[in-house]
Amino acid sequence: MALSAFWFSVMALCVKLGGRRLPSQELVLVRAVLTLGMSWAALRRAGLALRSDDPARQRALLARGAFGCLGLTCFYASLVRLPLAEATLLQYTNPIWASVLAAALLAERVGRREALCLAASVAGVVLVVRPAALLGAGGSAIPLGAVAVALLGSLGSAAAYVTIRKLGTAEPAPRVTLYLPLVTVPLTVPLAVAGWVWPTPREWAVLVAMSVATQLAQVQLTKGLQREPAARATAVGYLQLVFAAAWGWLVFAERPTAWTAAGALTIVAATLVLALRRSARPPVGAAPEEEPAAA
Repeated sequence: MALSAFWFSVMALCVKLGGRRLPSQELVLVRAVLTLGMSWAALRRAGLALRSDDPARQRALLARGAFGCLGLTCFYASLVRLPLAEATLLQYTNPIWASVLAAALLAERVGRREALCLAASVAGVVLVVRPAALLGAGGSAIPLGAVAVALLGSLGSAAAYVTIRKLGTAEPAPRVTLYLPLVTVPLTVPLAVAGWVWPTPREWAVLVAMSVATQLAQVQLTKGLQREPAARATAVGYLQLVFAAAWGWLVFAERPTAWTAAGALTIVAATLVLALRRSARPPVGAAPEEEPAAA
């Protein structure tokens, strides 16, 4: 899980480096095309058909892909426009939103602890963002539009997780995984082509590194989740925030403030309490998600 967190942070670093000149939609498209090839190969090796034999589950697979595309697109856009640590942190609010959506759509019970975790997570976001509308001259210079995009991406990822949870074990994991790039590519092509900027050789290297880091992170994530209880794995996964802050400091001279650290501690504590709560329940058996922090 520590290696997975490291490689996910390298992916985010590559997105931010590539996004200095390249549009974020172009980065999403390149990553989706490369992962589509790898996911298709995995599906064929498993001897599985592309479509589900159940119409309702097929619609759920398409919804999973659409929500994941929204989450990935907004996350990449926020990485380009926000400091690395803050963008990663806002994406990590998705477990809280997933709990809310699961309660609304799957009739899962939300108790007092979940409600307190949601309130704490919102408070953590306020600490990180420090909107000038609330704090006046003491507010932050972080652009609220970019924050809204980051939170929309977190909500999209949460909706994708809830859709996967609804599918459960009825659909094989390779097919569920495939539908993220399968839906993302056609949705992203029009926007990416309209603003296409041809990458330089160095930028192509960054794009390839981004895709390789994503694949390495997914492999280590799978190994970690197979070997460790969910709560412990979730706790180690938060090392990505530390790595993101380190990359931001070393590469972009972004130094997180004390407010950001306080918000991070609040959000991490809320989601860890939620993870401990879930680990005490019987496993649901949902198909594994390949990238909890990104889509």
